[in-house]
Amino acid sequence: MAGSAEMASLEESFRKFAIYGDTKATGQEMNGKNWAKLCKDCKVIDGKSVTGTDVDIVFSKVKGKTARVINYEEFKKALEELAPKRFKDKSKEEAYEAICQLVAGKEPINVGVTKAKNVGAVERLTDTSKYTGSHKERFDETGKGKGKSGRENIVDNSGYVSAYKNAGTYDAKVKK
Repeated sequence: MAGSAEMASLEESFRKFAIYGDTKATGQEMNGKNWAKLCKDCKVIDGKSVTGTDVDIVFSKVKGKTARVINYEEFKKALEELAPKRFKDKSKEEAYEAICQLVAGKEPINVGVTKAKNVGAVERLTDTSKYTGSHKERFDETGKGKGKSGRENIVDNSGYVSAYKNAGTYDAKVKK
């Protein structure tokens, strides 16, 4: 390897791919899915000399018999296994160096991730200014929800029936 900076960069890439997609991952061990993603994202898989199958076979070879994950040392061994296959024209050491340069400093990329987009119907259905009836009462003028006060009927303890026009006029009539 060229130096400790490149080794640190390689280890950093290992950790980033190891935790990708797993909230409980510590970054110390990488599963087969993330290993395949690393190889695909870092262009180790070229479709000709190294395929997805080759990557899976190498992963199975370097991990322990009952293990489902590889650590950083096994990861380096896996790269050593793939290097001569990916770079056939180079010596084993040069090929390993070249494959490490492919991986070093890379991060998982989110290609093909679905973005949320508003379609006409969704826009129309979520526009609170067009709500009518009891639904309209759940939002203020700005379209922001009122929360619990918009959902609950507030109890009127005035003694009058609801919607009575002359509510609150009794005291005025009695005093006369």
